[in-house]
Amino acid sequence: MEHLPASLYILFAFTALLTLVLFLKAVGFSKTLIGLLFLWIILQSVLSISAFYQVTNVMPPRFMLLVLPPVVLIIITFLTKSGKTFIDGLDPGKLTILHIIRIPVEITLYWLFLHKAVPDIMTFEGRNFDILCGITAPIVYYFGYIKNVFHKNVLLAWNIICLLLLANIVGTAVLSAPFPIQQFAFSQPNIALLYFPFALLPGVIVPIVLFAHLVAIRKLIR
Repeated sequence: MEHLPASLYILFAFTALLTLVLFLKAVGFSKTLIGLLFLWIILQSVLSISAFYQVTNVMPPRFMLLVLPPVVLIIITFLTKSGKTFIDGLDPGKLTILHIIRIPVEITLYWLFLHKAVPDIMTFEGRNFDILCGITAPIVYYFGYIKNVFHKNVLLAWNIICLLLLANIVGTAVLSAPFPIQQFAFSQPNIALLYFPFALLPGVIVPIVLFAHLVAIRKLIR
């Protein structure tokens, strides 16, 4: 990954920082979450820098250690009484505007594709339409939570569609990586997400986006 330009690393660092700032603002700068995120980022940074995730010929893939713990934590949060209390205190509007970070994420992925670090199917030129969520997020936020023009069913539909688009790119990314379960992009596999700092995309940014959608959906349904 030494061939990547410094400006690409700067763009991703900006994206990651913006994600953390918007998320922590949405959760009221919870000290517990700040501590957990800090420890998780340090752990995943050390593992990805040490080339831990670049060993791809084992089952289950080591990549699971990057993505499963945040998913388990989200599930626990939604199932426990204290977790539900925390969720019910969150502002869905602030969690909606957070999705603007999907614009620089998609630009990063496209730039990585140009440098042959991810396949084209992971970009908006391929089968990844996730950038539409980032583009429409300010509109949904403004008319849904500032002006209160959009009916809650519109907000619910937007969140569900964006959640499906997120699932689409996550599935594509996993099945395009050089794991034993690889199904796509054999000529140019997804290797960027096995390296630091891009491993923080599936390890930190994607779980935050997932959590934001699930919280909004829960509140809209209730």
